[in-house]
Amino acid sequence: MTPEGDSITLFTLKNERDIVVKIMNYGGIVTEIHTPDRNGKPGNITLGFDNLDQYLAGHPNFGALIGRYGNRIANAQFSLDGETYQLAANNGNNSLHGGVKGFDDVVWEPEVISCDVRAALQLSYLSPDGEEGFPGNLKVVVTYELLMDQLFITYEAETDKATPVNLTNHAYFNLSGEGTILDHLLYINASRYT
Repeated sequence: MTPEGDSITLFTLKNERDIVVKIMNYGGIVTEIHTPDRNGKPGNITLGFDNLDQYLAGHPNFGALIGRYGNRIANAQFSLDGETYQLAANNGNNSLHGGVKGFDDVVWEPEVISCDVRAALQLSYLSPDGEEGFPGNLKVVVTYELLMDQLFITYEAETDKATPVNLTNHAYFNLSGEGTILDHLLYINASRYT
């Protein structure tokens, strides 16, 4: 339960490949991803905390939904359709990951989707006009779906006024399940990056 009295639930998605994903409706946070390694040994490959209190105390967005805008908006302001909007500054003079209270710090409305062919968790949130300085009422629906050996995260957003939106998940991974990541190698097949 949050200090405001909101009930928080931890949901678990499992599949026949022994993959387990745990997600809570506070911040849409993926708290754990357990998957077997190439030798079949299971391990948790994402970083997170053991309990809600640690997330409520502040964290570097471990596994959280990020929004309204992932990344920084310089000088915590932008212009759109001839109007300048001042945002909450939480990264020096910049607005980072949605401001002081981004989507990682709100309670999402959960719905479990279950049928013969899939199991998924859908989280919904209505960000009201003016929240953290952003224009427009923004309805966001995020669906987590575990299929085969992949976790799919689908984002949908609808607004009643032009507004910047850049949604993402902020999971940190350690593919060895424990210990250091300093021996991990990453190849990104891209011609550009930011």
